Amino acid sequence: MSVLGRLVPAWLQPYPRGVFGADLAAGFIVAVLVVPQSLAYALLAGLPPQAGLYVSIFPAIAYALLGSSRVQAVGPVAITAIMTFSVLSPLAAPGSAPYIALAAALAHVSGLMILAAGVLRLGFLAQLLSRPVMSGFISGAAVLIVISQLKGLLGIAAQGDSTWRVLADLLLRLPEAHLATLALSVPALAVLLLSRSALPRLLGRLGMAAGRAVFVARLMPLAVVAAGTLAVTALDLDRRHGVAVVGKVAAGLPGFTFFVPDAGTLSALLVPAFLMALIGMVQCITMAQALAVRRRERVDANAELIGLGAANLVAAFYGGMPVGGGVSRSAVNVAAGAHTPLAGIVAALATIALVAGGAQYLERLPLAVLAASIIVAAWSMIDLAALRRAWTYDRADAMALLGTALGVILLGIETGIGLGILLSAAALLFRASQPHIAVVGRIRGSEHFRNIERHDVETLPATLFIRIDERLFFGNLAAVEARISQELARLPGVRDLVLVMSAVNLMDATAVEVFDELNRDLGERGIRLHLAEIKGPVEDRLRRATLWQALSGEIYLSANQAFEALATQKGRPTPGAHQPR
Repeated sequence: MSVLGRLVPAWLQPYPRGVFGADLAAGFIVAVLVVPQSLAYALLAGLPPQAGLYVSIFPAIAYALLGSSRVQAVGPVAITAIMTFSVLSPLAAPGSAPYIALAAALAHVSGLMILAAGVLRLGFLAQLLSRPVMSGFISGAAVLIVISQLKGLLGIAAQGDSTWRVLADLLLRLPEAHLATLALSVPALAVLLLSRSALPRLLGRLGMAAGRAVFVARLMPLAVVAAGTLAVTALDLDRRHGVAVVGKVAAGLPGFTFFVPDAGTLSALLVPAFLMALIGMVQCITMAQALAVRRRERVDANAELIGLGAANLVAAFYGGMPVGGGVSRSAVNVAAGAHTPLAGIVAALATIALVAGGAQYLERLPLAVLAASIIVAAWSMIDLAALRRAWTYDRADAMALLGTALGVILLGIETGIGLGILLSAAALLFRASQPHIAVVGRIRGSEHFRNIERHDVETLPATLFIRIDERLFFGNLAAVEARISQELARLPGVRDLVLVMSAVNLMDATAVEVFDELNRDLGERGIRLHLAEIKGPVEDRLRRATLWQALSGEIYLSANQAFEALATQKGRPTPGAHQPR
């Protein structure tokens, strides 16, 4: 491929002309629909409202040119917004010049981390957070977002240096709720909730196609924001009744500001930036893969990281707010009919026109309506169904999910993520330390070996076949030794022990030493130790260990070969010796 070919995005080689009209229309639709969301998420992050619009422009273009997903939309999102506020609010006053500079530095550092991970092909790092932990984090963060927006919904200037102190102050001052604000926020909240849950079904019953009904429902936030703004303007609610509005939105486009964070800023933001980068990587790749599966396309995880990292770097120099792969943005993009990243570029260009010529029309947008739209969006992110599924399938995963969510809610976002990673690692270690071990026998008339407690099998006299279904390392050897001793005590006449190693893909140095000791101990008791179905990499290592030459028994290619060889020595197998439970 030529140098020029490498620089041109894959979706332009060649661009499918038949979808140009759909991409163009989708871009304009997305630009209009996500304007209120962009303003809301900037305010949620503690930044001026126009920051949300700025980072919907050039960062989105950077991702469209470098990312691999054809329809994912990048911009300000709820998770990165609440993380930005959580990290920076203890360091500077939200909205102040130092705060804005710190937000840009946070986007800068996290963007560099994500970009480096993509260039070094470290996309697998996104797997550090399991699905339950990620679900718990998102659910916990959604609860924090809901709580943070209650003061805007009620029109109460609650104070506090933490989410829970703000909530406590809010409850104490509940009788001070602003009536004019409630007159806007309560109907807006009700309409948004009903449009999300009931409107698609209602439109479906009226004969509208399911896809179109969902798209109409997604138009409702824009309609509610427009209605709220018209109400404020017509009734002069902000000036006469004190309803809070967005306020001054800087018109025009700011210039690029290149900077490098100083050492003090780097030391303060290094850990938060890493956590934000990790969450952004997981969310971006997960969303891109989900969209690709639905559309029968493929995404490159490393290209996704390069696109997202570049988008955050551009956001640092232009807008100063970290960005991510937006679930709702991407859903609107797909529903609007986007086929390629050109739709995202068109949306960015349309946003430029809006910022340059229509910023004044956004200044009287009521904060109460924005708060209602954020609450509804965040409420849908609380995934109780995932908790129920995890609890039914695997309690360890369910505890990791619940622990992460509670950690985020009670201890803060950074601590909650750390707790989630620890819980995930603890669950993994617990499972590995309690390996599944089965006494097996041969299914009659076959070469298959199955658990004697589950199947009707045949066995050999004075012979014990044990299958170990886990890698062997220092953390689970005690459990393996205990189970072998238990089975030998249950059958005192055993003279041959066959360990079926088909599921063992690793034996560490401790495991080899323990098996060497087991071999000597069994030999002193007159029991031969045999190994069967050893995987190639494990065998390569065992051949360099003393156990391989000192083994009292034989090495068999398969469990059935061991069965046949020992049956020749001991006589006919015992059919039906064990009945399944």
